[in-house]
Amino acid sequence: MMATSAQTGARTVVAPARTRAAAIGATLRRGQGLQHGGWFVAPFLALFALFVLWPLLRGVYLSFTDANITGDGESFIGLDNYREALKDPLMWDALGHSAYFTLLVVPCITVLAFLLAMLAHHIEHGTWLWRLCFFAPFLLPSTVAGNLWQWLFNPGTGMINHVFGIETPWLTDKSYAMLAIVITTLWWTVGFSFLLYLAALQSIPDHLYEAAKLDGANAWHRMVHITLPMLRNITGLVVALQILASLQVFDQAVVMLDFGPGPENSTRTFVQYTLEEGFTSYRVGYASAISVIFFVIIATVALARMWLLRNREEGAR
Repeated sequence: MMATSAQTGARTVVAPARTRAAAIGATLRRGQGLQHGGWFVAPFLALFALFVLWPLLRGVYLSFTDANITGDGESFIGLDNYREALKDPLMWDALGHSAYFTLLVVPCITVLAFLLAMLAHHIEHGTWLWRLCFFAPFLLPSTVAGNLWQWLFNPGTGMINHVFGIETPWLTDKSYAMLAIVITTLWWTVGFSFLLYLAALQSIPDHLYEAAKLDGANAWHRMVHITLPMLRNITGLVVALQILASLQVFDQAVVMLDFGPGPENSTRTFVQYTLEEGFTSYRVGYASAISVIFFVIIATVALARMWLLRNREEGAR
C-alpha cells in the first residue's frame, strides 16, 4: 500500500514538472520563431519606415513651419498654417469638389459593378470575354484613360458629340466638366469593384437558389432575399474603398483638364489644391498643413466605417 502511494505521489510530482517543461519549450520555440521571422519582416519594415512613416512625420513637422520648396527660412510658426487653412475659401471649395465627386461616383460605381457582375455570372457563352472586357479598363494607366476620354469629350473632334449628335462643351463648361470626369472614372475603375462582386457571387452556395426555386421564388425574390443579403459584406467593402479612393481623386481630373483647375475652378480637387500650394506657390509648410487636415478626414471616414461595421456585426449576433 505504501509503495503504491509513493509511486502515485511520484507520478503526481513528475506530471506538473513535465507540463512546465513543455510550456517552457513551447515558449522558447515561439521566441525563436519570432526572432527568425523578424528577419523576413525587417526589409518591409525598413521600406515602410523610409517611404511612409518618415515622410508622414516630416510632413506633420513641416505643417508647423513656414517652410518653402527651396528649404530656406524654415522657422516654427505653431498653428498659423492650420488657422489659415480653416479660413481658406479655396481649400473648402476644393474639398467640396472632392466630396461632390465622391457622392456622384460611389453610388453609381457600386450599382454598375453589381449589375455587370450579375451579367457576367449568368452568361453561359463567352464568359471569359465579358469578364475581360469589364475588367480590362482598370489595367490602363490613369494618363492613358484620361487622354483617351479627353479626346472622346472634345467638342470639335470627339466621338461622343458626333455619335449622339450634340454639341456639349464637356470640358469647357463648369456644368459638364465634373460629369465628364465622373463618366471617365466609372469606365476606368469599375473593373475592380466588378471583380470583387463576381468573386462574391461565385461563393454563394447553389443549393440556396435551388431551395428557393422549389419554394416558388422567382428571379427577383431570389436576388432580393438571397443574393443581396449574401453580398452585404462585400458591398460595404466596395463602398468603403470607393469613398477613400474618390476623395483622393487627382490623376484623371488633371490629365483631362490639362493640369488646370477646370472651367471657373470647378474641378480643382483637394489633392490638386495641395499640389498647387506646395509646388506652384512653393508653400510647403501650408501644403503640409492642409495635407494633415485631409489625412484626418480620410482617417475619420475609415474609422467611421469600421465602427459601423462592428456595430452591425454585434447587432446581427
